[in-house]
Amino acid sequence: MTTLAGSARVAGVVLALQLGACATIPRQNAPPIPWAQRQPALQSISRFELQGRIAASNGADGFSAGLRWQQQGDTASIDLTAALGFGAAHIEQSDQALRVTTSKGLTLENAAASDQLAATLGFAPPLQSLRFWILGASDPASVALQSLDAQQRLAHLQQAGWQVDYSDYVLVQQQWLPRSLTVTHAPLRLRVVVDAWHLHP
Repeated sequence: MTTLAGSARVAGVVLALQLGACATIPRQNAPPIPWAQRQPALQSISRFELQGRIAASNGADGFSAGLRWQQQGDTASIDLTAALGFGAAHIEQSDQALRVTTSKGLTLENAAASDQLAATLGFAPPLQSLRFWILGASDPASVALQSLDAQQRLAHLQQAGWQVDYSDYVLVQQQWLPRSLTVTHAPLRLRVVVDAWHLHP
């Protein structure tokens, strides 16, 4: 790999230190943990935070934004930040309610919130299941078809009419977590790229 001198080299060191705070390097010879053990451990993670990017398309229109997702038990707090604030939204999702606050400060709940989210992204994503998919596990609430890679991680998942494809992982606190995943239900498509993971006890 070609590196640049000066500031670029310093930036690379800073980036490596930042990534090192969130992820660890796996031992090359360590055997993979069986999926039968890994999946319930992933599904039981109830407190996490991630920062990254999201892109959504309904086959005709597209939307992309910065993403910050905070999960506390059954409640998700999600911030979407688009360029110049266009289409930005704050989302609160729980088992009981959905609330969306737009960039103009308008707060909508339940059906109206779902409609606003669909207007922003192009469709209403399956947020309750996405909470598990984004961790690299199926939603325990319904049956799923799963394909694993050689490291006993999800490669492909089919659940509730959606398909989830995982293309990259990072090891965080002894757990393989997705770096990128694509969720599709043709023609709907949602791509998530995670730049930083934080797991909380």
